[in-house]
Amino acid sequence: MNACSAELARVIRRRVLVEGRVQGVGFRASCAARARGAGVGGSVRNLADGRVEAVFEGAAASVDALVAWCEHGPRCAHVGQVVVSPEEPQGETTFRVG
Repeated sequence: MNACSAELARVIRRRVLVEGRVQGVGFRASCAARARGAGVGGSVRNLADGRVEAVFEGAAASVDALVAWCEHGPRCAHVGQVVVSPEEPQGETTFRVG
């Protein structure tokens, strides 16, 4: 495996908090569909304070693409701020909606 292949295969985990108009606009469903399509594990849920929390675990390139998508979300969302925190991978391979 060359250096580029090793970087693509490296598993990472990121917790993402998304603020703005992100509830009631299909954010969770769109996020889950994208994550499942990318083979990324984790979860997405609405928080009581109006934010959405997502956790992505999988290949670095796939997780990075999902984090980038969270910066705009689905068509009807209006994202104000995204806070990303790295976490240690936990071996999650399925994606859940909470």
